[in-house]
Amino acid sequence: MTDRSSAESQAWLRRFHQPTPGAPRLLCLPHAGGSASFYFPFSKALSPAVDVLGAQYPGRQDRHHESPARSIQELAQGVFRALDGTDERPLALFGHSMGAVVGFELARLLEDAGRPPVVLFVSGRRGPAVQRVDTVHLGGDARLIEEVTKLDGTDAELFQDEELLRMILPPLRADYYAIETYQRTPGPRLSCPFVALTGDVDPRVTPDEARIWSEETEGVFELEVLPGGHFYLMDQQQAVLARIEATLRRLGIRAAA
Repeated sequence: MTDRSSAESQAWLRRFHQPTPGAPRLLCLPHAGGSASFYFPFSKALSPAVDVLGAQYPGRQDRHHESPARSIQELAQGVFRALDGTDERPLALFGHSMGAVVGFELARLLEDAGRPPVVLFVSGRRGPAVQRVDTVHLGGDARLIEEVTKLDGTDAELFQDEELLRMILPPLRADYYAIETYQRTPGPRLSCPFVALTGDVDPRVTPDEARIWSEETEGVFELEVLPGGHFYLMDQQQAVLARIEATLRRLGIRAAA
């Protein structure tokens, strides 16, 4: 890996626990306003048998000095460049909400490069073929905060701190702009299997809308509906982790001893 690619990897990818040599990789992609640390519990539960990586988008936490990305494609390309193209270990992708779409675009880049992921987990997001006009990014700060608070994924007390607000709002608004202006470009279906997960009372996606992801793959498609809202995976973490582990086993991808 060159010095430049190593620097990109360190900027874009976070590893919270050291994996066993040869462990399969699980790359986790955060939601709008989210950061790599959202997936620390995944890493704690699955490591060291699985090499859990969290994507760190520009504009947040230790990358707060950088300008946030303005498109899903820019995010996907940043993560793609950060991945070691010489690493032949199996790579699974898990994306929640906006991260599901970033994962989809990343999977397309990986497949075009001849190294497709072994599976794509798309969580809490409707399939790209579902057309809907979302305009949260056009509103003021109050509208943005109201939307995020309603989804119960962020501690509402964070929005009471003016200093934190100045750090949180720019990347959050950029993320909402990126996901709400996203349009799927024409292209073939992916070859890898898809697993869609969603909460049964998610106000942003219905189970039928999650099922539309099946149109994006030539591989096996599965849908699992779990109790909860948009951030169902916070309360249903054990069920989500069990699904990930079961899927990897079924695909013949053995976690490291």
